[in-house]
Amino acid sequence: MRTLVMKFGGTSVGTGAAMAQAAKGVSNAVEDGDRVVVVVSALSGVTDMLIDGAKSAADGNEDQYHKIADALRTRHRAMAAELIPDPTERKAVENAIEEHLAEFSRRCASVAVLRELTPRALDGIVSFGERLSARLFAAVLRGSGLRSEAIDATELIVTDDTFQHAVPLPDPTRDRIAARLTPLLDRGVIPVVTGFIGATASGVTTTLGRGGSDYTAAILGEMLGADAVWIFTDVDGVMTADPRIVPDARVIPVISYTEVGELAYFGAKVLHPRTIRPVIERGIPLWVKNTFNPDAPGTRIVRTPETTDGTVKAITVITDLTMVNVEGRGMIGVPGIAGRTFSAVARAGANVLMISQASSEQSICFVVPTKNAPAVVASLEEEFVRELVRQDIDRVWSQDGIVIISAVGTGMRGTPGIAGRIFGTLGRSGINVIAIAQGSSECSVSLVVAAADATAAVREIHKEVISNGR
Repeated sequence: MRTLVMKFGGTSVGTGAAMAQAAKGVSNAVEDGDRVVVVVSALSGVTDMLIDGAKSAADGNEDQYHKIADALRTRHRAMAAELIPDPTERKAVENAIEEHLAEFSRRCASVAVLRELTPRALDGIVSFGERLSARLFAAVLRGSGLRSEAIDATELIVTDDTFQHAVPLPDPTRDRIAARLTPLLDRGVIPVVTGFIGATASGVTTTLGRGGSDYTAAILGEMLGADAVWIFTDVDGVMTADPRIVPDARVIPVISYTEVGELAYFGAKVLHPRTIRPVIERGIPLWVKNTFNPDAPGTRIVRTPETTDGTVKAITVITDLTMVNVEGRGMIGVPGIAGRTFSAVARAGANVLMISQASSEQSICFVVPTKNAPAVVASLEEEFVRELVRQDIDRVWSQDGIVIISAVGTGMRGTPGIAGRIFGTLGRSGINVIAIAQGSSECSVSLVVAAADATAAVREIHKEVISNGR
């Protein structure tokens, strides 16, 4: 008997029809003899509404968070009415909805009094999306004749107190999962676990950051020694490119942990890089599947990459970026300039997505999210104020309106000509490459182009190195 962890994202549970389809997938797995643990995200759009409510409360706008509570109540009750025919079961879910939304309103009221929204308070408020969807989903499963119980991950996943980006603590988490979930599975009960959230050892709610529900599924899979983790979304698998940009993008049947981690880092929306870590330690197969096209095979993510030479698996793009430049002839041969540069960036709280340095050491350029660029430039100017006065550093400046495009595939390693083909096709298309970077692993080549050229660049690279083959 296999143990499966099945995670359903917001679009997979966002409507009555979607949740019914997801529940059918769980039922099919049970009929096949599998033991199933379900992980659910909040209904699509709900987390954003909860964040809006919290921020409105901090601004003193009490009407807004009350309106949001009313909208959430209407949406969740409507889905309960659509999906749960048994009146007793439906009433129990409606009571749970009322309790959670009343608590949401109380927490927003506290924020409104203080006029301050702390990361801790925000974690508590946004957790209600998953709590609501788990109650709904478990009731739908019970309505289809399955035994199921909604479980808050605050009972299972013990984290540190880094609110918004909490880090799970393995030993206490393993103990709690074994004590809470294993007995349910042994009795044939399907746990429906809230994704995205956890709690400190003292019980304070935390969240796991972007991609947190995927992370939850991977943690449960690793701790339970599951046979597979299935991530359900609204696409057929990991794609060779964003199909909204490249209409002929196709599903990648098999991809390695290394490759999907690169893709996720460089803008692919399917998986978060941290999702990979728990399952890779146990060699557990991870699948990306489509809730709405259950017959599609999906993408299997494995430990060891395929050995096909010269293969670029996918093209990704990250938008809304700014390139920051530190340049000056006085930098040549001076130790510590790079270290001071990135210490200053860290103080500004920015994430560096790509770095390039001239071999002459006259300049360092790197890419950060545009929203962080003003703070980064100010921090650098403060750090190098004396060098700027002495003109050892000529200037610190930034260039908005750029994107990073990355070609990813372990088959590129040691294969000559791949980068040449990429830059050749861009040159023939009249697209200027602003900066280039390649990691020592040779698993990806990244380049910076103007945002206005992004769509054309992705399409041309995809056509050259994927659609046209090697």
